Amino acid sequence: MKRRTFLATAVAAMATPALGADPPAPPPAGVDVAFATWLSGFRARALASGLPAAVIEAELDGLAPDPRVRGADRSQPEFSRPFSHYVKRAAGEDRAAIGRRRMAELEPGLARIQSDFGVPREVLVAIWGMESGYGATLGSQDVIRSMATLAADGRRQAFAEEQLLATLRIIASGEWPRSRLVGSWAGAMGQTQFIPATFLSLAVDADGDGRRDLWGSALDALASAANLLAKAGWRRGEGWAIEVSAPGGFDFSVAETLKAPLPAWAEMGLVRADGAALSAGPPEASLIAPTGWRGPLFLLLPNHFVIRRYNNAVTYAMAGGLLADRIAGRPDLVRAWPEEVPLSLSDRIAAQTALQAAGHDVGEPDGVIGLKSRAALRAWQKAQGLPADGYLSPDMVARLRGPAA
Repeated sequence: MKRRTFLATAVAAMATPALGADPPAPPPAGVDVAFATWLSGFRARALASGLPAAVIEAELDGLAPDPRVRGADRSQPEFSRPFSHYVKRAAGEDRAAIGRRRMAELEPGLARIQSDFGVPREVLVAIWGMESGYGATLGSQDVIRSMATLAADGRRQAFAEEQLLATLRIIASGEWPRSRLVGSWAGAMGQTQFIPATFLSLAVDADGDGRRDLWGSALDALASAANLLAKAGWRRGEGWAIEVSAPGGFDFSVAETLKAPLPAWAEMGLVRADGAALSAGPPEASLIAPTGWRGPLFLLLPNHFVIRRYNNAVTYAMAGGLLADRIAGRPDLVRAWPEEVPLSLSDRIAAQTALQAAGHDVGEPDGVIGLKSRAALRAWQKAQGLPADGYLSPDMVARLRGPAA
């Protein structure tokens, strides 16, 4: 019996029996009924989207969930990696040195890409290094199976089905076969890790061979990343951040919330970290203190938020920008990163729970210290007369857990 018929039989067996009929037999051993039910519905949605029936049948017949994808999607480390640990590793000199060498090897192609799209070559090379180690690690998981697993699980169904439909469209177009469409467990493909829908809309053939090859062509991958950033609003001739210094008594509660021109920040007492005055520049900037008020401080410029259209994590965008600066040979940070201690999952959840109990909105306490949690912590710190930098340190956890909270 074909696998498709086998799965259809399992789904049919779940139907409510007629009055007086024997109860349905349990599904055959080894069949994931939830996955089979989702797959049956998705086939109909894929056909309704206009995809050829032959492609749907060929690629979905016999499909089964990937337990590695389920495990990766549901896992959360017991200890979070501190911001400075992540940045030091991601933007370290070893990675920067490889980036400078690869950048030199790809001239004049990179110069042409920078001219065409307006994104500096060092930014593109930094993203290349962050995403795949300059093409060394591309992932090896079948994108169709990965996306089907995520879709059937339900938590990311809309996103995963969109990517699965895009993958089937790539195959139906004849551009690439399924055997080439491999990537990470989350569906990111190629040297600059494009998800399938982004590949369809933004991938570029930069080497002129007639194919958009993000796996085998570094220039195609880099030009595609440049196209994504340009379409997201990259501002030519501007940087991504300015390291700054704040005066004593500065109100850090404005971090991540206030966007203001550089002269306005100067009026609040901010200067460049080397002591120079802030001059006119991009229209707006926002302040961030990623490791607290004692660590490096940055005014984030519009291009920082464009990098976050590539990957919305603050840590990623900061590390990518700092790696680009290092590849370009710009000076290191003036203020060193502080020594940070990893926080356990229970500590992070306890801090969120305490903030919630104090009347602050953190969303669902889940141990992920995102924008809501940092805003809540800043509000609580300000009420306690503490520097309101939104940085969750072991000391802050202890204060939140203590009787004074």
